[in-house]
Amino acid sequence: MSTDTPDPSADDAPTDDAPSRAELAARVDELEEALAEATADDGGKKMSIIATKGTLDMAYPPLILASTAAAFGYEVTVFHTFWGLDILHEERSKNLQLSSVGNPNMPVPNAVAALPGMDRVTTKMMERRISDNDTATIEELLETSLDMGVEFQACQMTIDLMDYDEDNFYDGVTTGVGAATALQDMAEADIQLLV
Repeated sequence: MSTDTPDPSADDAPTDDAPSRAELAARVDELEEALAEATADDGGKKMSIIATKGTLDMAYPPLILASTAAAFGYEVTVFHTFWGLDILHEERSKNLQLSSVGNPNMPVPNAVAALPGMDRVTTKMMERRISDNDTATIEELLETSLDMGVEFQACQMTIDLMDYDEDNFYDGVTTGVGAATALQDMAEADIQLLV
């Protein structure tokens, strides 16, 4: 009685076009090496921050986080959009205000905070506190961060929308950056923050 069961050893027999087991093993080793090189961790970590606010109290968090991360060896980008662009503007960054209305940590009630001129008063109070404590100014934090390699990006759509003049940004600020670039940067980052 004859059976049509294939001989399993026939599959292992080399044919004229098929590579040998040794050739396949060598190719697997080459591919594993290439994969290891392509996915090797170079030790560098990335942080991506999105800065959307332009008040005095909201300018500090992205700058402090960026400079601190850079000091720890992170590759840092900060994408500034909408009012966050005021932080990168040389003149506007020197006149950022602190809103006293709706801020639950302000030492004045909202009824008083809503009075005309109170934002100026609370801003002056904060500026005095910053000066008395020898806290770095916005300009100093920006310049230090730029020196440490932090990339500050200005949203091109917001530049156009708000009619900013790109020449008025601090030297070293990257302009012409779109949301797609910011998203790609966030996707590649180890830490992503929205401030």
